[in-house]
Amino acid sequence: MSKLLLLCEFPTLAGGEQSMLAILPHVRRAGFSVEVLAPPTGPLAEALCEQAVPVVPFGLAGPSGRRLPQRRLRDQLREHLLAVRPDLLHANSLAMARLAGPVTAETGVPGLGHLRDIVRLSRQAVTDLNRLDRLLAVSEATRRFHLAGGVSAEKTFVAYNGVDVSRFAPRRRSGFLHAELGLAPKARLVGAVGQISLRKGLDVIVEAACRVVRRARDVHFVVAGQRWSEKPESRALEAELCRMTEATVPGRFHWLGYRRDIPRLLGELALLVHAARQEPLGRVLLEAAACGVPIVATAVGGTPEIFPPESGSARLVPPDDPARLADVILELLADPEGRCRMGAEARRQVEKRFTAHQAARQLMEHYRQLLAG
Repeated sequence: MSKLLLLCEFPTLAGGEQSMLAILPHVRRAGFSVEVLAPPTGPLAEALCEQAVPVVPFGLAGPSGRRLPQRRLRDQLREHLLAVRPDLLHANSLAMARLAGPVTAETGVPGLGHLRDIVRLSRQAVTDLNRLDRLLAVSEATRRFHLAGGVSAEKTFVAYNGVDVSRFAPRRRSGFLHAELGLAPKARLVGAVGQISLRKGLDVIVEAACRVVRRARDVHFVVAGQRWSEKPESRALEAELCRMTEATVPGRFHWLGYRRDIPRLLGELALLVHAARQEPLGRVLLEAAACGVPIVATAVGGTPEIFPPESGSARLVPPDDPARLADVILELLADPEGRCRMGAEARRQVEKRFTAHQAARQLMEHYRQLLAG
């Protein structure tokens, strides 16, 4: 049995962590022994405990709460590798891939890193990444971006994320969210799911919502997600978004916070809106598509790879265009049969290319190639 050590950066459950959790049962059933280096407390540790996956404590911050120097973190990682002696290390984020590159090269442990972000990298970061044996980009758009920045083309492959299509599946609306919010049963819900951050374009959704509710009095907007970043600019963005909705769409825009019932919540939506300014491969888009929810999303990053324009599986709009976004939302709300067709085609796209089983099978093939040398 091969021993796999996963390296995770955050204690939270964002897209990268959810994608990793979705494939872990498949990886373990295939005969891999899995341990996870991760922060020892928080939603990720709790989810790993539910799967009975051992967590080896690894935190990036010291007692003061400030991130430890890169050299010290690499020393800690080196100690863990010597203690655990894995057959393979898989760094689950770009930052952890950069951290691991020099350490795996020095210790001789085969190393694989996941590229889940589209961000500019320093020359040193690229050098660190290229010391890994293999890099997996979550979309072709992500791969192209990093190749242009100097990441090794020979080492970098595309590996799409996948979702559990039995957990995320079409379901009848129960009305639970209407009851929770005190809304009339016939109110139509337009939803967004994701972190509260500038990259997710929630300010664009708020501006579009102002236009929509003036023309459709039965429509309410809901957002499931929270702000994970403690940076001052992130706090300021959250405060400004709340101020905007209270001032412009009072009673029609509902902040739900972090939710653990996303499959159930998605089933209550008439439409999912995703206005990201950049998106390597939006996990919520895969989840909503698997649930058969019609989607309006921005044509950025890997999103067109999920929803090819000719497929009719979603409506794609330019980023930072609230007027266009509002027009498409209203157009789809006025076409229930079209929304139904779109949702069914979105589900078919996921079943063909983005299931957790397919993602795990592809990932394990990379594992086996690295283990074979």
